[in-house]
Amino acid sequence: MQYRVSHTTVYEYTEPVSTCHNIVHLGLRRTPWQMPGAWEVIVSPKPDGLTSHRDYFGNDASCFAIEEPHDRMVVTLAGEVEVQPRSLPQRSRPWEALRSALPECRTQADLEAFEFTFASPLIEPFDALAELTDDLFTPKRPYLEAVWDLTERINRTFAYDPEATDIATPLHEVLANRHGVCQDFAHLQIACLRRLGLPARYISGYLRTGRDRSDDDAPMLLGADASHAWISVYCPDSGWWDFDPTNRCIGGEQHVTAAWGRDYSDVSPIRGVLLGSAGHTVKVAVEVRPLAVMDR
Repeated sequence: MQYRVSHTTVYEYTEPVSTCHNIVHLGLRRTPWQMPGAWEVIVSPKPDGLTSHRDYFGNDASCFAIEEPHDRMVVTLAGEVEVQPRSLPQRSRPWEALRSALPECRTQADLEAFEFTFASPLIEPFDALAELTDDLFTPKRPYLEAVWDLTERINRTFAYDPEATDIATPLHEVLANRHGVCQDFAHLQIACLRRLGLPARYISGYLRTGRDRSDDDAPMLLGADASHAWISVYCPDSGWWDFDPTNRCIGGEQHVTAAWGRDYSDVSPIRGVLLGSAGHTVKVAVEVRPLAVMDR
């Protein structure tokens, strides 16, 4: 699928802000299954310099400053991307064999994956997560099969509720209350896997907006109206595979990857500091539309 992607964030301040400095992870990442076309980050008011660099995880990060009074800021990603469909391998090694082998591996890909087995700023595994995993990750069970069942369990037993949490809500509260949003469910699944010593990374990106082209009666994907989050797990034999617990699906051609890291704190779409005491509101709008549909 070829898409035109637009992600717009509008900040409106109750009083003028004199200066702000920001870093954004909004771009379109190149992967073996995703080929970005031209894309750009547009900022209004015009910033005093906008630079881009690759961060530790290889993501495109853009930095800018606005050093004049302003009561409104708009940050927009606009670009095009092609995403290829993916199918999970029919076989994967037993999960405990992967866990045992990974610390001894020395390839670059394995070493990079091993970094994602540890706790991170927003993901601290804890023992109560055993209720989600221990009857699924049984001896010699194929890894990807167990990960899929965990994806289904989170989708089935947790309710999508944008009012239930914010990014500071601890995972143990998400587990207890069984409500949250895509970031919570991604963090929860990653915590479950890292507790078992398995590599899992946090993906920030976008979902195709609108309904599936093949089924007008299909429900819209949850989280398509803003930045979305899902997870990716590593198999030494076949690489990284994406799972979306919010929508109970494999990451495929309806998922557009922007960036990945240990958790949300590594790849938040927009993060920064401002000088001023103003309150503010934030509005986000995302469109990921197939080019064939838009060009009609």
